[in-house]
Amino acid sequence: MTPPRVVILAGGEGRRMGGDKAGQRYGEITLLDRAVELARGWSTDVAVAVRVPAQVPAGLAVDTLLDRADIEGPLAGLAAALAQARARGCDLLLTLPCDAPRLPADLLARLQAALRPEMLCAVATSGGRRHPTCALWRPAAHELLAAYLATGRRSLTGFAEACAAVEVAWPDRPDDPFANANTPQELARLQPGAS
Repeated sequence: MTPPRVVILAGGEGRRMGGDKAGQRYGEITLLDRAVELARGWSTDVAVAVRVPAQVPAGLAVDTLLDRADIEGPLAGLAAALAQARARGCDLLLTLPCDAPRLPADLLARLQAALRPEMLCAVATSGGRRHPTCALWRPAAHELLAAYLATGRRSLTGFAEACAAVEVAWPDRPDDPFANANTPQELARLQPGAS
């Protein structure tokens, strides 16, 4: 099977983090560097979706994709990624957040196994919570986006529901592999070697 296009959703402002969430240190590298590292473990076709090009450091060797300007939140990055994946003829699109440095190694394999041919999306879950930024999408999901946006909703979770996403569960104990860093305190707990 052809590896998917992997797009890291990194267009947020990081207000609770004090700005530039993707540029925060994770050990010796940044959160964005870590996300790219993880993404390259699943595919060589990796891009970063951002609100403005300055959110991607000049030396980072990945494609840059601009979020759809008329949509707020991570759905803006997904919308741009789905449109590009469809235009490029990609079979699958894996989305990842820039702020979850401990994603499970079996993420892609398990999402692929759950995504049947008639399905548009498989979403990771843990501890009873959906993680819609960690999802495997068929580019055909883009066809449902306009109708979803017409409802006034902008939630990535809501769009996954509109696509009848199948959920794939991971254990969240002893540590949740989908834990993300929205604050400096959360990032400190996720640092390499932190317990």
